[in-house]
Amino acid sequence: MSEFIKKYPTIGCCGLDCGLCPKYYTIGSSKCPGCCGSDFFNKHPSCSFITCCVKKNKLEVCADCKEFPCSKFDGFDAHDSFITHRNSISNLRFIKKYGMEEFIEQQGKRMKLLDTMLKHFNDGRSKSFYCIAVTLLSIDDIEKALKKCEEIKTDDIKIKAKILKKFLNSSAAKKGTDLKLIRKMK
Repeated sequence: MSEFIKKYPTIGCCGLDCGLCPKYYTIGSSKCPGCCGSDFFNKHPSCSFITCCVKKNKLEVCADCKEFPCSKFDGFDAHDSFITHRNSISNLRFIKKYGMEEFIEQQGKRMKLLDTMLKHFNDGRSKSFYCIAVTLLSIDDIEKALKKCEEIKTDDIKIKAKILKKFLNSSAAKKGTDLKLIRKMK
């Protein structure tokens, strides 16, 4: 099977924001290339979404399917893995309504904001938090938090990270959102 099946590996066929995932920003052999990206099938087992959407129906994302949303999505956004699932279905609905190009443009803005956070505010313990924040908060809220951080007069990365997290958590709280992964109850 060809390695480059999907045109946009930063969006999972299931709607996950692969381009905003901590594994996408990992350095080394455990780095994920995104959904069906280069060398994906040598690193990851396939999933039922890829089997149905990409392999069987030759679609980019499930939003392109006439049966979307199907039963595969029942409870899919109720729990997270190492990446939040909370926006997966809304991402697909956005794609269905506005198109893939508009989604990729918005996601690209989020990826640039995440890159800024990782370059200037990563204390070595914040990557997952920042990935969740850029996925769940509005672009405007993220930009405002980063703008406030421009006023920080320290080079201490731990202090900078703590302050940015405070601003992001405050924005999330105002919207009733928690910037933590939702784990499945045992």
